[in-house]
Formats: sequence, C-alpha cells, structure tokens
Amino acid sequence: MITKNQDRKGQLQVVSLDQLVPEDHILRKIDKYVDFSFIYDLVEEKYSPDNGRPSLDPVMLIKIPMIEYLFGINSMRQTIKDIEVNMAYRWFLGLDFFDPVPHFTTFGKNYKRRFEGTDLFEQIFTNILLQCMSKGLVDTKTAFVDATHVKAAANRKKAKNILVAKKTAKFYDQKLKEEIDKDREMHGKKPLKDDGDDQGNGGSSDPSDDSLKEMKVSTTDPESGWFHKGEHKEVFAYSIETACDQYGWIMSYSVHPGNEHDSTTFPAIYEKLKSFDVETLVADSGYKTPAIAKLLIDDGITPIFPYKSPMTKKGFFKKKEFQFDRDQECYVCPMGEKLKYSTTDRNGYREYKSDPKICEGCPCISQCTLSKNHQKLVMRHIWEDYLEACEEVRHTKEGKETYEKRKETIERVFGTAKERHGLRYTNQIGKDKMAMKVGLTFACMNMKKLARILARYDRNTGHIFNIFGFLRIKFAF
Repeated sequence: MITKNQDRKGQLQVVSLDQLVPEDHILRKIDKYVDFSFIYDLVEEKYSPDNGRPSLDPVMLIKIPMIEYLFGINSMRQTIKDIEVNMAYRWFLGLDFFDPVPHFTTFGKNYKRRFEGTDLFEQIFTNILLQCMSKGLVDTKTAFVDATHVKAAANRKKAKNILVAKKTAKFYDQKLKEEIDKDREMHGKKPLKDDGDDQGNGGSSDPSDDSLKEMKVSTTDPESGWFHKGEHKEVFAYSIETACDQYGWIMSYSVHPGNEHDSTTFPAIYEKLKSFDVETLVADSGYKTPAIAKLLIDDGITPIFPYKSPMTKKGFFKKKEFQFDRDQECYVCPMGEKLKYSTTDRNGYREYKSDPKICEGCPCISQCTLSKNHQKLVMRHIWEDYLEACEEVRHTKEGKETYEKRKETIERVFGTAKERHGLRYTNQIGKDKMAMKVGLTFACMNMKKLARILARYDRNTGHIFNIFGFLRIKFAF
C-alpha cells in the first residue's frame, strides 16, 4: 500500500543538535579521539589578551578549512554554504541551530592578518602526527618518499618567458668540488678552474646565451612551475614531496615549483626526516643519484631504489657490459680491450677512453660507438660506489619486498589525497598558501585514519594490536 506524505508536519519537536549527528559519523570520531586544544597555544600570541573585539574561536577558525579538505569541497564559499545546512558540520564547529556561520572571507582575512608567513599549519600537521605516534601506530623506521604534482590556479596561457641562469646551486656542490680536486690530484691532474662569472675566476665577465636559458613563468602565480611529463598536458603546477611510513601515515612534506626535479628538492624533506629514527628510505628512480645515495649511506640509512634503465641506444653495448677493473683502474670492453682513465670533469665523472687505433679495426665497432675518431668513452662518477651499494640492496629479498610496498603506501596516499580530499588541483595562489593547503590536507588524512582506527579499537578492546604495539590491519582511509 502506497503512502504519500503530502502534508508537512507542523508540530513542535524538542531535539538537540547532538541527536542529529549519527554515532558513526567521521566528525564525531575525530572530535572524540583528536585533541585540538593545542591550537590555542599556537595562536595565542596572534591575539590581543585584553583589548579589541572578541574574536572567533581559533579552533573553530582552523576547523573550517579542515572540513573543506577533509571532504574534498571545491572552495571556501561552498564550504560555508554546506556548513549552513549540514548539522554534523555545525556540531563539529560548536555552532548551535541559530548561530550565524562565519562569512566565507573570514578565514582568508585571518590568514592574511595573523597566519601568513608563519609555520602554524606545519605545526598543526606535526601535532596531529605526534598524537598518532603517541598511540604507537606510526613506524618511522622505514620511510617511503615520492613527489606528486598538483595543478596550480594559473591559466597556462597567461605566462611570460624570462632568462634565468642554467646552473643552480645543489646541496652537494661544495663537497663534490672538494672531492673532484682530490681525485684529479690523485691522478696527476691540475685542479679545475672555477666556473664563476668573472674572468679572475676563470669565467667570462659577460653573460652569454650558453649561461642562460629561457623559462616560462606564470603571471598569475609566479611561484608555480611549468610542468610537463609524458603524455600529461603542460600546465603550471606545484610539486608536493611527501614521506610516509609502511602503514601509510604521512610523516612529512615539502612544497616546490612543479618544474623542479625530485632529486634537487630531496634535501628539504630529508632535513625533516632527520627528526625521526629512519633506518631505511625507499624512493623511485628519480632519486637514484650518486649524491643522494652517498648522503643516505653516510648517514647510516639504507637506500632502496628500483632498477633504472640505461640511456643506451638500441643495438649498442650497455655500460654494464664494460667491466670495471679496480686494481688497474680501467674498463674492459666486451672484446677484452682496456679503456684507460683520461680525466675527471667538473660534474664529478671520471672519463675512461679506448685506443682509437685498436677500436678502428674492431668487428663490434658499430655496436660500441659512432664517434668519428673511433674512440669509446665510458664515464664513472666518483661516488659510483654508493650506487653500486644501492644495487646490492635492491637485489636482496628484503629490498625487493620493501620496495613493492610503495604502491600500498606513498602511492595510495597520493591517490587518496587527490580522489577524496581535493588535492588534484588547488585554488590557492602562492607557495605559502599551497603549503597551508597541503599541511591541513595531510593532517586531515592522518586524523581521519587515527579516529577510525581508535573507534575500531574501542569496539574490539585491544584485539587488533600485536605485542609490538603497532597496528597490523590494512585500513583504507
């Protein structure tokens, strides 16, 4: 029998806001298991203690963008509209039925006046992480590091081209220069001249086309970077470098322009990881460089990198087919001929060259080199031994099993952040605002996971933890 509720019921009912929020709602779990009171201490100095108009509750102010990023809402304007009609959002913010909802510009104005230029949002992320760690859920011994790109709020057609210096300073430049000088001295070579901008340092006093390159810069968001990879559309973007543990807990992050390579931005996140007791670091092939391998191994951290295909033309001998003889310090080609040391260049590569007279009549010359003088060149970095140590780790059973976890950890973090929390693109302009969005988004992901796990723990009273105190259930967040 069909029922039609055509008449609106007009009788009065006495209800509380708490009754309208389902017991299993994620915001109810977060409110129960996550302590937000630390925010008062972080922002206390930003408010006057004894004069001025009463402010909005700082915790409520921070919770507003948390709702936006937690539920992947497109904008602050839409977030405020949803708060007006969503009882769970009102309850989470501490608003009653008839309390006015702040204007959508409120958070932006407070950010500009109080929080801009501070590390408030990174501290919020860190404090939430510490709450997760205090429950024994985070295993910092193994860190998975990778970067993902977030489309910037910048029209790709609104750009200009500028000239910038080709060479940018790297974190290992000074150390590398010292070791190059030692290596050249050991081989009886003179030290290299400095490649500075003045003639006294061995360089040219006038800038030339060789020292400058043209780079596209957005006129809307100059701090973003022009990004293109594979079949991706060329866009302005930010690179978000992130580290997580083997259970998917986000440990740290850093924000960079989208046109910076992962290997050059690595030191920023590595500095943050130093505060954890990391023993193993897992990263993709973009981080497999001699400098990063040396940095990690010298610090007592085991690096796990994947196999990296050699950039050799099809049909030619690969570098691995040339055997390195440490005793005689030379390479031996597949035909048994030696390639002797020639020099060490300013990039830290030793050059080993063959005898052109011997190579000219070699039957395998077409598989070896296309040089006009019939001379084969093989290069070996002065820190190549560190990469070979990484290769030994890669071939171990433990190394293979650990690297396979990337798809369950850091790649899942990125997939979840983009699909469920609105991190595929940003409407924030500027690196600082982007860092705010990333910090709060990752804080929301950690506290969402924490709340769900502790709620499950309450229901099962200790049965989901093993004797080590670490969670061993795989939980999609």
